[in-house]
Amino acid sequence: MTNRKSGLGRGLDALIPTDLDEVTAGFSQLELGKITANPDQPRSRFDDGDLEELAASIKELGVLQPIVVEEESGGYRLIAGERRLRAAKRAGLTTIPAVIRESSGEHTLIEALVENLQRSDLTPMEQARAYSRLLEEYGMTQDAVAKRVGKSRPAVSNTLRLLQLPSEIQNLLEEGELSEGHARALVGMDDEKYARYLAEKAASDGWSVRQVEEAARNRREMGDDDKGSGTLRTIRPVEIIELEKRLGEKLSARVKISYSNQRGRVEIKFTSVGELERLYRAITD
Repeated sequence: MTNRKSGLGRGLDALIPTDLDEVTAGFSQLELGKITANPDQPRSRFDDGDLEELAASIKELGVLQPIVVEEESGGYRLIAGERRLRAAKRAGLTTIPAVIRESSGEHTLIEALVENLQRSDLTPMEQARAYSRLLEEYGMTQDAVAKRVGKSRPAVSNTLRLLQLPSEIQNLLEEGELSEGHARALVGMDDEKYARYLAEKAASDGWSVRQVEEAARNRREMGDDDKGSGTLRTIRPVEIIELEKRLGEKLSARVKISYSNQRGRVEIKFTSVGELERLYRAITD
């Protein structure tokens, strides 16, 4: 697997202190039973196949890179390396190599996030929730978050906007049914019911990001036309929106298709008699 360098920006040296005399209490083989999970761990899902592969590697070669922990009453709390810890348990190990650090709560969350970004990417929703915690619980600004995780401020901002999506769309994104690009196209849609419809249609039919963007844009444009009408807009099938777009491109004109109960009306707009004649020729030729 190719390491992602762009996500880490300046690298680990700029994010985690490297002076071990200041941050490290020691290095040791720790009993697995004395290590508790990190409640600030951003990753909520672990691929079972990946863990099995890592466990098999650990059985053959051992744990090649130590986990990172901090001392707590009666044991140790994990800072970074949960995949290695889980795989070590699957491999039947009773101890694991660990670096013992002194770390504040803020550093614990940041290190867990960076560790996952480096080795096994977080899902977009996991990133969004982790960034939100840094903002809300630790009082960091978006600029500060971007600097600490080595990403641009717009990238952090765009990821945070995913939290505005309805939970059904977030779940599709979490499960890998939709990409972050698909989901971003649906952020901010006033008609949440239609946004959910588009998300489900994109997931089931394998739509491209561009198809979702166009369908969402068409819906917003239709909403602008209907503003102030005081009536509930009928949800149009996405197939109708696609046909409307294709017909408009074919005729080089603005086309609107109204559709309900298996019936509909096609409206073609023109601005002069000359344009009407052109449309007539295009239709009858």
